[in-house]
Amino acid sequence: MPATADRDLTEGSLLRPLLALSAPIVFTQLLQVLYNLVDTFWVGRLGQDAVSALSFSWPPVFVLISLGGGLTLAGSVLVAQHKGAENFERVEEVAGQTLAFVSLFSLALGAVGYVMAPTFLRLIGAEPGTTVFDYSVDYMRVIFTGVWFMFGFFVFQSLLRGWGDTKTPMYLMAVSVAVNVVVDPVFIMGFRDNPLFAMLGLEGLEATLLSATGFTGYGVRGAAIATILSRALATVPGVALLFTGRLGLSLSLSDLVLDAATVKKILSVGYPASIEQSSGALSYTAMTAVVALVGSTAVAAFGITARLTSFVFLPAVGLGMGVETAVGQNLGADRQERARRVVYMAVGMLVTAYVAVSAAGVVWAREIVGVFIVGEGADRVVDIGAEYMYIVAPTFAMMGVFHVVKGCFNGAGSTRAAMLMSVASVWGLQVVPAYVLVTTFDMGTTGAWIGIAGMHVGSALIVLAWFFRGSWTDNVIEDEEDAAPATAAD
Repeated sequence: MPATADRDLTEGSLLRPLLALSAPIVFTQLLQVLYNLVDTFWVGRLGQDAVSALSFSWPPVFVLISLGGGLTLAGSVLVAQHKGAENFERVEEVAGQTLAFVSLFSLALGAVGYVMAPTFLRLIGAEPGTTVFDYSVDYMRVIFTGVWFMFGFFVFQSLLRGWGDTKTPMYLMAVSVAVNVVVDPVFIMGFRDNPLFAMLGLEGLEATLLSATGFTGYGVRGAAIATILSRALATVPGVALLFTGRLGLSLSLSDLVLDAATVKKILSVGYPASIEQSSGALSYTAMTAVVALVGSTAVAAFGITARLTSFVFLPAVGLGMGVETAVGQNLGADRQERARRVVYMAVGMLVTAYVAVSAAGVVWAREIVGVFIVGEGADRVVDIGAEYMYIVAPTFAMMGVFHVVKGCFNGAGSTRAAMLMSVASVWGLQVVPAYVLVTTFDMGTTGAWIGIAGMHVGSALIVLAWFFRGSWTDNVIEDEEDAAPATAAD
């Protein structure tokens, strides 16, 4: 195979390659978050209706994307295990089949989303006939029209992660986000009263462009157009690279012809992840509804603390994805004990780091929350947000343990076990207890925060119990006569 940026985690040291594999994943996810922040920032220049439209649009889009995005996990798992077993020809077949199947699925999902957009919005409370409703429909329909450019990158990123290359997707995503930062305000506001030109001192250029084009932007729809175009700049070259061999993978058109047995394997491994991700998206909506029972001030505090937690959450998810690849490769090479060592190492690193993060979150709780809110009513929001930090921050390490060990199960192909544990955790250990504590016991936001903390602790104990049971160590790839798995003891 040609020399590339991929990493083989079946030989030699584990620590450095695991960190080198996981760090770009974390950074790429932060870049994904930046997409949403950029959209929110520039759309916010249009007023409250425009911002509300984004708030209504994103939950249904997120749920549908999660349904399809989970299927890409199958590509990562199967590529990692076949690479560990040195079934390189099979790697390319699986990669091509995953790309083809998920592409078709995304087109079908996009068509459903486009047609059903008004219905989805009515279900979550948007009022038909309002400006917000119209903006929301416009935004969602543009996103669903170009949804393949989002799914295509997810597939590309997942396949390369299984192969052991997480840097290339990071570089392409960085270019995409940089372009989005520039084109977003242009598509939203055009060349009239655009703050971007004022920030750069280019008002004269703006006036010239307005005179030449008369373009005053597409409003909220422009944010969606800019996102799709920016995604395309990462997706098109990324998918093209899969066919060149420059990244280690060298797909051919014949690899895209769907085979029933391979599609069945992709669905078997991938559908639980789809259910898990979409369930997680729905559970966040449910928790927002539970907190809303307390009042709008509580929702504001929850919005701030949820964003703070997401930044703590990302390193755990990134390291979990790195563990997924390392475990997959080692199980493919029949090195079960080395796969266990990966998990022990990752858990140890994460717990050590999160103990310090939790301490900082508790000690400076008010100061951290206060950064995100000023003005009338800010003190009450800070009070509620600080209480969240006091209750939830001490459980950050347990949250990290859950995601790392779940990554181990995904890498082993035990995606159904990971799904059941995730769904049971977010609903059975978080949403339902939080609702009971808020309503039956009248504990207000304190009850909601206890529900979140209890979910972190309970979910970690569940995955650890399954991990030590040891039944996850079988791989999911089929033995092939031409495979040459490594047999040297580690």
